[in-house]
Amino acid sequence: MNDPSARPQDLEPGAPPEVDLSRPSIARVYDYVLGGKQHFEADRRAGNSVFNALPESRLLAKDNRNLLRRMVRHLVGEAGIRQIVDVGSGLPTEGNVHEVAQAIDPSVRVVYVDNDPVVLAHGRALLGENDTTTVITADMRDPSSIFDDPATRQLIDESRPFAILASGILHHLPDEQDPWAVADALKRRLPVGGYMMITNFLDDDEPRAKALERGFLEGGLGTGRFRTWAELRRFFDGLEMVEPGLVYANDWRPDELTLADSPVHTLYAGGIGRRVA
Repeated sequence: MNDPSARPQDLEPGAPPEVDLSRPSIARVYDYVLGGKQHFEADRRAGNSVFNALPESRLLAKDNRNLLRRMVRHLVGEAGIRQIVDVGSGLPTEGNVHEVAQAIDPSVRVVYVDNDPVVLAHGRALLGENDTTTVITADMRDPSSIFDDPATRQLIDESRPFAILASGILHHLPDEQDPWAVADALKRRLPVGGYMMITNFLDDDEPRAKALERGFLEGGLGTGRFRTWAELRRFFDGLEMVEPGLVYANDWRPDELTLADSPVHTLYAGGIGRRVA
């Protein structure tokens, strides 16, 4: 029987001592929903609340990952981007951003950013001797914590075009924290010719969106806002949209891996904007 005086870390083998495992982590809940292995009991409880609200949640997460890969391939293969800052990167999983990008050009430099120390530990273990990719702990609400980090400065030349990825992360900021101001602050770091990629839960006036939002907000995680098309368009203010614009996730340049008739098709949207002035 578990010792009631034990810390959560003592009950979870391999848990870093600095991690509060009584609270779920966005990165670890997402890992659980995707079918990964880097999660703990609090994360699984929160993830199960999501599954209870929408049994197809794993497919929704996979659609998002596939969208991210397609967007990275466009940024590197077609737009010529060779520097990427992945904000809210989460735990390493199959088809990581640096793997997709560097399969096209091994010189592409990638900085992963997350505020979960478990992400930092696993990311550094994964990257090993990769000297064109790094992972840092920073908060997207404070862009200076990202771009003034010595590791970022070493890899990212802000005078040259680069891309900021915000895949599935802005919806974890409540309206009170003004995610549009956060997006604006990130966009201001882009030089002319730089790109901002954003994907987000979508409230397209569908009951499942409200049910899934409740699963996130009331299931232990406490974050996960589904936003309207108008709210999502505000994230791209001041940018020139890359075709086909802001659309349902599986409508953004689908490929042979895209599930055209996905049952969660209307719950997620994304787009890429380019700074032109």
